[in-house]
Amino acid sequence: MKPCYNMILQWSVQHFSTSLHETIQWECLSSSSETLSKKLEVALKDDNVDEAWEAFSSFRRLYGLPKLQLVNRMVLLLSYSSSHQWLQKAYDITLMVYKENPNYLDCSLLTKLALTLVRAQMPIPASTSLRIILENAKLPSLDILSTLFLHLVKTEVGSYLAIDLLIETCELFLYKVTERKKAKKVGAIKPSVNVFNLVLDSCVRYGCTLKAQEIIRLMSSVGIVADANSIILIARIFQMTGQRGELKRLKEYIDCISSPSLSRQYRQFYDCLLSLHFIYGDIDAATELVLDLYRRPKSNKFFNNEFQKHCLVQIGSSNLKSGFKVIIEPTKLDNDFLIDVQGSPELVLLSDGKLVPSEKAFAKLINAFVRERMIGELCHFMTTLHKEVDFKVNGLCFNVMGACIQMGWSDVAHDILDDLESAGVPLEANTYALLLQAYCEDNKLEESKKLSKQIEKAGLLGTDDDATSTSLETKSHLGEFLEKEIQKEHVGSQLIYDLNNSILFFCQANMVEDAMRTFRRMRKRNIRPTMQTFKFLLDCYSSLQSYRAITILWGEIKREMEDKDLAADRDLLDYLLLNFLKGGYFERVMEIISYMSKHNNFVDKWKYKREYMKFHKNLYRNLKVSEAKTEAQSKRLEHVRAFRVLVGINQRY
Repeated sequence: MKPCYNMILQWSVQHFSTSLHETIQWECLSSSSETLSKKLEVALKDDNVDEAWEAFSSFRRLYGLPKLQLVNRMVLLLSYSSSHQWLQKAYDITLMVYKENPNYLDCSLLTKLALTLVRAQMPIPASTSLRIILENAKLPSLDILSTLFLHLVKTEVGSYLAIDLLIETCELFLYKVTERKKAKKVGAIKPSVNVFNLVLDSCVRYGCTLKAQEIIRLMSSVGIVADANSIILIARIFQMTGQRGELKRLKEYIDCISSPSLSRQYRQFYDCLLSLHFIYGDIDAATELVLDLYRRPKSNKFFNNEFQKHCLVQIGSSNLKSGFKVIIEPTKLDNDFLIDVQGSPELVLLSDGKLVPSEKAFAKLINAFVRERMIGELCHFMTTLHKEVDFKVNGLCFNVMGACIQMGWSDVAHDILDDLESAGVPLEANTYALLLQAYCEDNKLEESKKLSKQIEKAGLLGTDDDATSTSLETKSHLGEFLEKEIQKEHVGSQLIYDLNNSILFFCQANMVEDAMRTFRRMRKRNIRPTMQTFKFLLDCYSSLQSYRAITILWGEIKREMEDKDLAADRDLLDYLLLNFLKGGYFERVMEIISYMSKHNNFVDKWKYKREYMKFHKNLYRNLKVSEAKTEAQSKRLEHVRAFRVLVGINQRY
């Protein structure tokens, strides 16, 4: 019995000793935890950032995150700091909590943090904070959204993020509208037109035409009423994509506006349209638009308000599914947000409250007429200006003839003179003297004699010689513009736009085979496709979910980029990457990311991670490289893993 008793006694002592040690250790840990927690609470109460961070870091290292209330107070305290270092730490804490449980985060706290970060020009953390709010199906107020976007678009990276954030915000808004309709509740608050304008302006500045088209479509879906600023931005986007038909439709609603402030804004619209007329080589349309500008009434501050009602404008063909309608209010102009028009328009100017073509526009027009040997049409245009628009044609005639003579086209100048004479347009002596001087300098005696007889017949021999001499010494800028226009003229540019327009039409109708036939015709004729050519084709393939065809198109794009005929365009590369992600082409995904990094393009890891989790969350979840059945599968697994590491997806997913 004694040995057994001793064994029991020995076990009891050991067990008691171990239990006592564990109890003491737990009590010490508990005491230490409470001490650190108390220290953190006091530091937070005293707004002592340094001590609070020290206590928070110690607690997290030993025990993990403190109570949620203390975490929120810690983030709030750091958010009030002006230091980028402390703001980054606040953001890091937010991400820690998000990874553990996204529902723990308080949306009002995230909103404050996002505002502080965006004001400190930290667009990536600010956008991530907003994205977490959106993931929790919350929509910030209009004022907060406007402030966030206003600061985001100040930088290039922030602008790219703002574009995607607006798309994500609209997607959530449309989802909420659908859900509330089912529940018969009041509709959700949508982003304001100013937010859309800020983002569209960013699209214009950074050439994001693919995203811009999506934003315009969302304006239709969300029910945004486009104001004057929106219309100008949309016009500039259509100018970039060569969609002249869309501008013609908008013109019908703008022609009737004669407000001074609106005329100042809408000169950009007419500038875009006139520019496209010249690009397409449509001299008739360009001439008609110039005449329309002169026929427009002078801006009147007491203009008619009948046109202030909303109008529906068709974008794209009404016969195609891709077409849609946008609500516009052309007379609405928000003075809090104005497009910067200073120095932008080159072809249309505002003079004495009236829109007029610039000398550069006239230079383009003269060059087009002479190039196409349409001298009679040029003279008819000038005659129409004199007769219909009460235009003082003599000054224009003098400048046009001077520009032609400067280019060595004295025969053209004489033809213009003859035609204007025949049309009964009164011309002054200096117009004849200009041509006579050119003939004398070139020793053209026969032409000089003929012109002298014309001067005598016109009864201009007794005019003021001093005034004529002074006008001849005055040099016109029109000749300089004409010379520049001829030097920069690109042969075949009109054909590229015509072919791109055909490709766009086929793409909008989902007639992809016809679009590719047009593309191959460009190749056969050695016409280099533009960035817009590829964007039209890519958008079409994407809408059809033809991801394999996009891989072939990427080969064409890559060849153009390697030949230096095509610059690396982030808008295009980003769209390619998203499509390859959806299609599961991870080798191509990593290749695009490599191209973007090489050309210093911003890589939106959060967005790409979200797309991956949406389409491929469980892809190769438990498969090891050694278990791959084929070499292709092994390589694909490597690319998937490389992507997951890049965007920060843990293997436990």
